Amino acid sequence: MGKKLTWWILGALALGLIVGFLVNRTAAPETVKDTVYYLGIVTDLFLRLIKMIIAPLVLAALISGIGHMGGDAKALGRIGGRAIAWFVGASFVSITIGILAVNWLQPGIGLDLPLPPANAESGISTAAFDLKKFVTHLVPKSIFEALATNEILQIVIFSLFAGIALSQMGEKGAPLLKAMDALMHLMLIVTGFVMRFAPLAVFAAVTATIAERGLGVLVTYGAFMGGFYVALALLMATILFAGGLVIGMKNAGRLAFAIRDPFVLAFTTASSEAAYPRTLDALERFGVPPKIASFVLPLGYSFNLDGSMMYCAFATIFIAQAYGIDLTIAQEVAMLLILMVTSKGMAGVPRASLVVIAATLGQFNIPEAGLILILAVDHFLDMGRSATNVVGNAVATAVVAEWESRRPETPSTV
Repeated sequence: MGKKLTWWILGALALGLIVGFLVNRTAAPETVKDTVYYLGIVTDLFLRLIKMIIAPLVLAALISGIGHMGGDAKALGRIGGRAIAWFVGASFVSITIGILAVNWLQPGIGLDLPLPPANAESGISTAAFDLKKFVTHLVPKSIFEALATNEILQIVIFSLFAGIALSQMGEKGAPLLKAMDALMHLMLIVTGFVMRFAPLAVFAAVTATIAERGLGVLVTYGAFMGGFYVALALLMATILFAGGLVIGMKNAGRLAFAIRDPFVLAFTTASSEAAYPRTLDALERFGVPPKIASFVLPLGYSFNLDGSMMYCAFATIFIAQAYGIDLTIAQEVAMLLILMVTSKGMAGVPRASLVVIAATLGQFNIPEAGLILILAVDHFLDMGRSATNVVGNAVATAVVAEWESRRPETPSTV
């Protein structure tokens, strides 16, 4: 089904571009508005179906994976430590590539936009990074609340405690461990059902966007979007090369082929969340042990959003270029360090990248209203960064699995 699904999704993308263009050019404004509204129902339903799957799948997969470790706290700490080390390195590389690429390509140079009034706002609410709020938010007040709101990191924290406790229960915990295994496989089957609606959702999302904004918006922002996708391609090549140094270049190629389905799904739906179940399944088919895949992948969705982090750096400096504001090397280094911290609070925040960008603009006296410049094409940019997030997390999980397999007592699995 995977190969056929990929082609169906790509076909839906192409058809959506054509139909959206025709609606934009021929329909009355009121008709366009109604079309966008009703197509939005299809897209929202699909994304809600995906959200319905994610929380129970993460809970079951993680508790099951840790439970099968047999109470090996050292292994858990080692895997977690290796994952975080890779995430920090990937964050640094992602933001650095974003800064270097936007300075090299200079998509904002020549726009020479007049500075807006000092009190002009972007319409995106911002808040400074608060360490206390971020740390305390990691622990759920209630696991049921975390499941209901799809707070992935909170579910991970609860699952760590529950999985370790389950692994120490011995025979008493065997029925519960079997139940978690069964729930995980149940959710994977449900995922297969939901994915059959993916092409329809892609068609609806793309048609609505083009019908509302027209293909002209792609031409207007061509330099910015083209530069951003060049930077994304460079980032993905770097990630795969870095992963290939650990897991082997041949395996890196196999991995890239294995995740083609979730990659296309994330790109066409502009949601890396939508691709989570398929990515988990692809990693396990690639050879990553379920206990590692179910642990590292959810962490990656909270701490390793490579495409989103690069976008924050790229877009911030683009806005500065558009207003003719020159940033010094010291300021750009400071921006890198700030984004290294603030980007870790993106998980679970609606339009998180835009929120982080708006907060960063204020740190360097760049008009916050400049964010309006990129809102028109944010959907098309979100497609690329969501797909890149999938690649980054898949490579991170495979790398951690390979590091773990190289321990003398552990047979190779990748």
